[in-house]
Amino acid sequence: MFSFIVLGLFNSTIGVILQPISKHYGLSDIQVSCIFLVGPVGYTLAAQCNSLIHSHFGQRGIAVIGPAFHVLAALAIACHPHFGVVLVAYALIAVGTGLLDGSWCAWAGSVRNANTVSGLLHGSYSVGASAGPYFCDLLMTTGGRPWYQWYSALAVISITELIVLPLAFRRQNAAKYHESKNASSSLTGSRNTRAMFNYAATWVSSLYFLAYVGTETAISGWLVSYMTRDRHVSPSFASLSASGFWVGMAIGRLALGTVTDRIGVRRATTGYLLIAIMLELLFAVVRKPAGASNVLVALLGFFMGPMFPSGIVVLARLLPRDLHVAAVSFVASLGQVGGALLPFAIGACVQGWGIGVFVYAIIVFTSVALALWVAFSRLPRTGASSVFVGRE
Repeated sequence: MFSFIVLGLFNSTIGVILQPISKHYGLSDIQVSCIFLVGPVGYTLAAQCNSLIHSHFGQRGIAVIGPAFHVLAALAIACHPHFGVVLVAYALIAVGTGLLDGSWCAWAGSVRNANTVSGLLHGSYSVGASAGPYFCDLLMTTGGRPWYQWYSALAVISITELIVLPLAFRRQNAAKYHESKNASSSLTGSRNTRAMFNYAATWVSSLYFLAYVGTETAISGWLVSYMTRDRHVSPSFASLSASGFWVGMAIGRLALGTVTDRIGVRRATTGYLLIAIMLELLFAVVRKPAGASNVLVALLGFFMGPMFPSGIVVLARLLPRDLHVAAVSFVASLGQVGGALLPFAIGACVQGWGIGVFVYAIIVFTSVALALWVAFSRLPRTGASSVFVGRE
C-alpha cells in the first residue's frame, strides 16, 4: 500500500506544477503537454521487462528496481536541468511506476474478494494522489520554494520506498514465482505470455483502460489550469480542487469495493460511469459558487474511484492465471498511452480554442469509456481463471 501512495504522489502533482514548469522554461501549452507523451515510453518498457524480472528475481526484483527508477528520476528533476532531460526523467518515473503498478495490480486481481483488495490498493494510490497537490502547493506558496524542490522531497520518499519494499518482499524470489506459475500451469497448461493476445479480453480491456486512464489523467493534469484560467480562482484554491478529486477517489475506492462485490462488478461500474457523466455535465454548467465546483469534482472522483480496479478484476477473471502479470502490464501500458494522448490532445485544443474546451472533452472521454466498459464486461468467461468477483 505504501508503494501505491508513492505512485499517487508522483502522478497527481503534474497538474499542479504544469504552469510553474511552463513559466520556468518558457513553454507553450502544447510544448509543456509533452510531459504527458513520455509516460507511455516508460510504461511500454516496463511492460516488456515485467515478466522477465519476475522470472529472474521474483517480486523481490520488482521491489528493488521500481523504486530505484523513482529515486534516479526524482533526483534528476530536482536539479532542474534542460527541459529535454526533464522529459527523460519523467519517462524513467513511468518505468518505475509501470513495474510496480502492473505487478501489484496482477497480484490483487488474482485473489478472492478481488474487488475489495484492489479497492484498498488503489485507495492507497488515491491517498497519495490527494495529498500530493496540497503539499506541493504548500511548498511553492507558503514555503516560497521553486517547483523542482518538490522532487527533492519525492526523492527522499522514494529512498524510503527502496528500503521498505525489498524488506516486505524479501522472500518473494524467482523460485516462489515459478512455483506459483507452475501450479497454475498444471491446471491451464504451459503457454507463452504472447498467448494473451489470443484473448479478446486483452484487446477490449486495453481500449477501456486507454479511455479511462486518459480521462483520469486529463482531469488531474488540466484541472488546476482550468480552475485558475477559466474559473479565475487562486492557485491554492485550484490545488484544493485537485486534492478534492483524489480524496473523493480514495474514499470511493475504499468504500465502493464492497458495494461492487455485492451488486456485481459489471452493473456497479456501469452505474458509476453514468453518474460520473452526469456530474461532469453539472460541473460544466454550474460555475458559481466556486465551492460547488470543488464538491462536484470530489463526487466525480468518488464515483470514478472503482473503475480502474474493477477493470483489473474483470480482466483477471477472463484470462488464465499464468497470463495475469504479462496481461496487466500490457493493458496498463496501453492505458498510459491514453494517459498521454488524451491530455496532450486537450493541450493542443487549449492552444487553439482556449481552456474552456476541457470540460467538454472529459465528458466525451468518459462516454467513450462507458461504451467500452459495456463491451468489455460482457465478454464470456474463459473458465481458466480462479478469480472470484461476485455476482455479475
